[in-house]
Amino acid sequence: MVSLKEHLTDILLSNKLITAEQLQEALDVQKKKGGRLSDIIIELKFIKESDLISALSTKLGLPLIDLKRCKMDHEVVKLIPIDIARNYQIIAISKIGDTITLAMADPLNIFAIDHVKTLTGFKINPIIASSQDILQTIEMVYPDATKGVIDDLVKEMSASSIELIKEEKEAIPSDQELDRISREAPVIKINNMILEEAVKKKASDILIEPLDKKLRVRFRIDGVLQEQQAPPKSMHASIISRIKVMSDLDIAEHRLPQDGRFKVKMLGKEIDFRVSILPSSLGEKAAIRILDKSQATLDLDKLGFNQDIVDKLKKVSKLPHGMILVCGPTGSGKTTTLYSILKFVDSPEKNIVTVEDPVEYQLEGINQVTARPEIGLTFASALRSILRQDPNVIMIGEIRDYETVDIAIKSALTGHLVLSTLHTTTAPGAIVRLVNMGVEPYLIDSSLICVVAQRLLRKICPYCKEEYVIKKEIIDSLKLNIHLFKKPVFYRGKGCSQCFNTGYAGRLGIAEVLLLTPNIRELIMNRAQEHFIKQQARKEGMRTLREEGVDMALKGLTTLEEVMRVTAPDE
Repeated sequence: MVSLKEHLTDILLSNKLITAEQLQEALDVQKKKGGRLSDIIIELKFIKESDLISALSTKLGLPLIDLKRCKMDHEVVKLIPIDIARNYQIIAISKIGDTITLAMADPLNIFAIDHVKTLTGFKINPIIASSQDILQTIEMVYPDATKGVIDDLVKEMSASSIELIKEEKEAIPSDQELDRISREAPVIKINNMILEEAVKKKASDILIEPLDKKLRVRFRIDGVLQEQQAPPKSMHASIISRIKVMSDLDIAEHRLPQDGRFKVKMLGKEIDFRVSILPSSLGEKAAIRILDKSQATLDLDKLGFNQDIVDKLKKVSKLPHGMILVCGPTGSGKTTTLYSILKFVDSPEKNIVTVEDPVEYQLEGINQVTARPEIGLTFASALRSILRQDPNVIMIGEIRDYETVDIAIKSALTGHLVLSTLHTTTAPGAIVRLVNMGVEPYLIDSSLICVVAQRLLRKICPYCKEEYVIKKEIIDSLKLNIHLFKKPVFYRGKGCSQCFNTGYAGRLGIAEVLLLTPNIRELIMNRAQEHFIKQQARKEGMRTLREEGVDMALKGLTTLEEVMRVTAPDE
């Protein structure tokens, strides 16, 4: 039987997908390092995996499957043990009668087919899927997929290392010993596996926390913390030390908080990790923020906002001067919205400068400054210097004190477009906050042009989405106008392998946009309370966060429960 390698070389050359020189280079790499030829060709970026398996499917006459769109039967999946599935890069899709349909990265692997046939006693119907899709699906659908790997890595650690990091009742290892252990292969592999799992699951944060009798690892996925398989408590010190080594922090310091960052090439892309180490009563806790540029959507049209909100943001961004504030709690996407506005207004004629704490994403063509209060480079002092740099647009990471807001407002008054964030829950609340910080109403009236309050809602998973009719009592309690729609039908996700049984996949933005109209300016000058400003804004067309959220639920993009979790009711 012709091997996959022979088929590959024939397909690649006859279809002119790669050149003979590129093929020879890949074969040379295979001779030196080993591995599958297809993986090497993809790694060298000679061809995309999707193009390769599509050509292979056509040549072999075997169907091609997209596992992301396939609903997995867990009972069928479990027919093949996880170690065999990983080894051969295969996964069982379905079983009809005495035949199993098997998704394979290499459908000509006779050994794999024979092994599964002997193991299960069923006939095998092979189909083609990408190796990356297969491996990702294995991690998602097999229960405790990571547990076996962690157990193996723990066993791999040398006996001396295990002795050194045994339970706390024994001697605590010295910093030199911890440094040595943190550089051992098993600890490196466990740390890399935790980081890789988080990136695969599109998590925004990793929390590694010591509890009384165990170590807890949690990922924040779509804004919600989810507990993951964790290594034993005995490995806590070495895992934290490894993170410190990667972040270039002091591994001998256990009493004070430390902050750092590191960069890793993973899953074919370069990812930044921002690290915070905090001493607690049970040991040091690590919080790692994942900054994956490939996941960042810095485009106003793709943030998920309703079109009328996007139009308003674009309109105020084109103004030559004034201040735009974006408000919301931590993790509500404020910085992403500001970056998207910067990308929208960026042009060769404009000098754009930002001051952030810290810089989250490097934007090409934009001058970005990291605030460092410990050496005296605060937002306020950085702003004073920025104003001498002849800027057109200034972005301030966050307004925290009167000094910063004072310079920001004066910058807006002297012909600059100023963008910043403020920690308030509503758009009208931002105006009241500025007054409470000591800003005179006439300065707010003269400088502020727009306030945006935003939140992020989890989107319903498209693979397990279903509709249901909501009870009239819930509609009444939410004060929804039932006459706005024919029947109260909403949507939810049942939970599947693609969304890790949460029913949600990805997030979208909702926002309330307060434009400073003449009536709103008059209320500001009279030092009106927040609810009066809100009432007037709603009369003039502002939709609140709750109203925006319900609209997204009616469109079938999110659930009513998610809207109620994220937004506060309107008075």
